[in-house]
Amino acid sequence: MPIFEYLCAHCNRIYSFLSFSLTPKRQPTCPKCGSQELTRVPSSFAVAGTARKSQESEEKASEPTPDIPPGLERELESLAENLDEKDMEDPRTMGRLMRRLAEASGEPMPPTLEEMIRRMEAGEDPEKLEEELGDQLEEELGAEEEGGESPTPERDPGLYSF
Repeated sequence: MPIFEYLCAHCNRIYSFLSFSLTPKRQPTCPKCGSQELTRVPSSFAVAGTARKSQESEEKASEPTPDIPPGLERELESLAENLDEKDMEDPRTMGRLMRRLAEASGEPMPPTLEEMIRRMEAGEDPEKLEEELGDQLEEELGAEEEGGESPTPERDPGLYSF
């Protein structure tokens, strides 16, 4: 059974909903405010250790992901297959990975993100870059948002059915 994530713009919160169908026929309702104006958002993911194909991951890979552009989806699959834990500790590798994802998304890159990636590719510590430039990047991303809402919605820890 798939889990879909929806953003409630009124609450600026992302909720996870368990669906009994791969193609839900109705929209969920916000568990907090009752709004029916939720927008489906791409689900977050994680890569841990060396990628290993299992029957479950192969089945999941065959499911369509309409919210992720095809070029970005292919890039994510390629990266997940070729990364190992040592790569995740090297700032140069992480900088190249971030650049590939940003380019594959087709979206323009904010200047501060471009600078962070360039400096990571040069070997600078990502945590120090986050401390130095994180607020500035958040402001740039917030300026791109409509209505001045918080650029990063909160994630609700619950799992709801619809």
